[in-house]
Amino acid sequence: MISILLVHGAWHGPWCWDNFIRYLTDRGHEVGAVRLRGHDRPPGRIWHRVPHYVEDVERAVASLSSPPVLVGHSLGGLIVQKYLESRPARAAVLMATSPPRGSIGAVARLAVRHPGALLKANLLLRLAPFVSSSKLVREMFFAPTTPQSIVDHCFAHVQDESYLAFLDTMFVLPRPQRVRVPVLVLGAECDSIFTTAEVQATASAYGAEAEIFPGMGHDMMLDEGWHEVADRIDAWLPGSVRTGPNLA
Repeated sequence: MISILLVHGAWHGPWCWDNFIRYLTDRGHEVGAVRLRGHDRPPGRIWHRVPHYVEDVERAVASLSSPPVLVGHSLGGLIVQKYLESRPARAAVLMATSPPRGSIGAVARLAVRHPGALLKANLLLRLAPFVSSSKLVREMFFAPTTPQSIVDHCFAHVQDESYLAFLDTMFVLPRPQRVRVPVLVLGAECDSIFTTAEVQATASAYGAEAEIFPGMGHDMMLDEGWHEVADRIDAWLPGSVRTGPNLA
């Protein structure tokens, strides 16, 4: 049995992994999801940084009997990358993840596609404007063909995100040369946040080949075809996870 710890990204919470938890548990794995601090939909502003979120993952790992495989999505992928620089894990999966060179390119694209939301976010020092409507949630996280029911489910659950963590994605950069465990890098063809070129750059930094899922949006664990992503992770684990813990 392989222990898997899932790390959600910005605006999300452990709820976004419900499909993966059931699916991977049914395949014999021990699966859990981290709740990053502040991601219980608090009424006020979230004011945490990426290093705080890394501490949350560290505490979750410490509660396990052995180092797990870490699966990080988007901001969660950046958190996993920072964790791996000096902390134990058996392997890692990065899904639609902030690349090693940072998110400046993604922020520039947000400025072009959603200038009003970015202006409000900068004025309010919070990221809620990016998920303030079902239309924005679709444009941010899903493909044009994603069923509306999936978009509505996500819209009902998303929340504000820390502005400080948003800034960190541009300036707190991963150091792939410090990572010593196998890394699987997955991306989505219709991702509106990170491009396939950025996903490929992430894979190259870890000595891996990027795998791009056609027709999927940024939320690879929620969009149609999520089970294909879970299948790929499940198939990759036996050959990539070594016996006993590895130290990053």
